[in-house]
Amino acid sequence: MGKLYVVGFGPGGYEHMTAKAIEVIEGADLITGYTTYVDMLREIFPDKTYLATPMMQEIKRCRMAVEEALKDQVVAMVSSGDSGIYGMAGIIYQVAEEMQADLEIETVPGVTAASAAASVLGAPLMHDFAVISLSDLMTPLDLIWKRIDCGGQSDLIICLYNPKSKKRTTYVERAAEILMQYRKGDTPVGIVRHAGRREQSSCITTLKELKNADIDMFSVVIIGNSQSYVSQGRMITPRGYQL
Repeated sequence: MGKLYVVGFGPGGYEHMTAKAIEVIEGADLITGYTTYVDMLREIFPDKTYLATPMMQEIKRCRMAVEEALKDQVVAMVSSGDSGIYGMAGIIYQVAEEMQADLEIETVPGVTAASAAASVLGAPLMHDFAVISLSDLMTPLDLIWKRIDCGGQSDLIICLYNPKSKKRTTYVERAAEILMQYRKGDTPVGIVRHAGRREQSSCITTLKELKNADIDMFSVVIIGNSQSYVSQGRMITPRGYQL
């Protein structure tokens, strides 16, 4: 009997993978995923069998994974970060339902980009926060701005995924403009690029200066709330303990 695992393997390094993710990947007959993610895993698990598809072929990839699992194989569909947070878990369940596949599916969680980036910066996510993707490929832009606005009104820490691409060059600036209606320009903002990977870099700036920061699709942007501050190079959001 085949089985399909949807595995989040974290930022990419072996040290950030859960024991469960390692166990599933090592035990799978086939590992499938986005080409970039498969290439990451090939370095760590070179003897496994892989099936990769490029970006924008998520539905095709999921159908292939379901088909292979229905051949009595154990298949691991991999995503960086957590498979259930902007990962492949949701679409896998939808595709399997559409295909009426009688198949056992299990989701394996991983370290998501928000927590990986936060660990680099210090402790910026110690209170209520929202994770919002600035990619409008699947979400209307007006709805993204509404979510940013609501996060600003409620003083949530805001963690931005997919903050800037070659086509989307001004979305971060617009998000900052919206948030500055509700919080000060000197609110700390942490930026981590390639969180948890060899190429990792980070910096801390302010909401007012965010428009001048070096940001791309490999970056995670964490915008503090009204209580966030910087101390000794670390970005910290108090939980509210009385010292």
